[in-house]
Amino acid sequence: MQSEAILEQALMSQLQGLGYSFAPVHDGEALLNNLKSQLERFNTTTFTTKEFAAILNHLAKGNVFEKAKTLRARFNVTKEDGTTFYVRFFNNEDWSKNLYQVTNQVQQQGSFLNRYDVTLLVNGLPLVQIELKRKGIEIKEAFNQINRYQKHSFWSNNGLFQYVQVFVISNGTNTKYLANNPLQSVMQTFYWSDVNNKITSDLTSFANAFLNTDHLGKFISHYVVQNETFKNMMILRPYQYYAVEAIINQVKSSNSNGYIWHTTGSGKTLTSFKASQIIMDLPEVYKVVFVVDRKDLDYQTMNEFNAFKKDSVDVTNNTASLVRQLTDDTKLVLTTIQKLNNAISKAHFENKLTHLRDKKVVFIFDECHRSQFGDTHERITNYFQKAQLFGFTGTPIFADNATKNEHGKRTTKDLFGECLHKYVITDAIRAQNVLRFGIEYIG
Repeated sequence: MQSEAILEQALMSQLQGLGYSFAPVHDGEALLNNLKSQLERFNTTTFTTKEFAAILNHLAKGNVFEKAKTLRARFNVTKEDGTTFYVRFFNNEDWSKNLYQVTNQVQQQGSFLNRYDVTLLVNGLPLVQIELKRKGIEIKEAFNQINRYQKHSFWSNNGLFQYVQVFVISNGTNTKYLANNPLQSVMQTFYWSDVNNKITSDLTSFANAFLNTDHLGKFISHYVVQNETFKNMMILRPYQYYAVEAIINQVKSSNSNGYIWHTTGSGKTLTSFKASQIIMDLPEVYKVVFVVDRKDLDYQTMNEFNAFKKDSVDVTNNTASLVRQLTDDTKLVLTTIQKLNNAISKAHFENKLTHLRDKKVVFIFDECHRSQFGDTHERITNYFQKAQLFGFTGTPIFADNATKNEHGKRTTKDLFGECLHKYVITDAIRAQNVLRFGIEYIG
């Protein structure tokens, strides 16, 4: 039986091979000294004792949710020579510029003395905490341990361990990851998988795929989401990550369309929001238009989008306000298919939109098989010369289940081109993301 210590040592040396330098940080004081030197290196400056005290004071404020924001923002410190300096804690745009370290057995004294297994430090801040159990022990034990640490000691020593973005729990054979939320359930822990939904459960493969500095940096930058409504952190599941990455790559490398086939109940709104948010910041994209079908869904989706990022979407309540948003500097527009149809088919609206005809506008359709069949699809593609269209669906239309209309049989592929990522009900059952079917035999 492999002991926990052997598992830990193997992981430590693997991580050093994946781009982490070893930091001999085993107690609270060493953590602070290391943080000071790493922040100085990362910001290419030096801090006096007084300046660093001001930085620590700033870092200590707020709960886990607020600290996630502090991590991604800059802090204006007044240097002792009177100049102001903006301290960065994390580089979200180019994560290769961050400094990655690994350490183990950090002791922290809170209401109890706790010793944590393996900690990944980024620019000196603990952003990933890995808890291990020896083979044969349920990983739920590691999960329970994290919950105990949250109560007992993560808040001590300026609350630096409350900066953890991702927890990893493993017994060597089974490995899962989760966001840093208080009082969460073991249901919010996920297996990582490859692009074909094949689960990567053993620790060595997981570390290679997920914990290498390039992937981890990107994941913390883009795929840990702060939910404004519930004031907590969400983390994308692997299939959501691959779908967003596939859309981004398609936008960056071509003008081809595409669709995402993700089973019903798999969190398509979070996936499409994340895709919209990242694409919106690409220099070649003029606007992102997120299109839903029904009136009531409009408000529901708007609330969900705004939950992920406050005021990110101002819902257009009539066609005139949609036209206004299409012509002003709103980067992300949420609308219904009906209003979009009006805007490009009625002359008095359409005249105002002519300047968009040759701009790269990305359209993302929620439940695309419902809204897209018929004339609207044709109108959009004819009107917006450089439009790029992406559809999300849980039930794509294939040749054998297509219904005839005036255009003949139209499949999802006819309208959107290639399927960019697929996650079907059997994948969801295998990853334990949905309940299995209950089957009863009668007679």
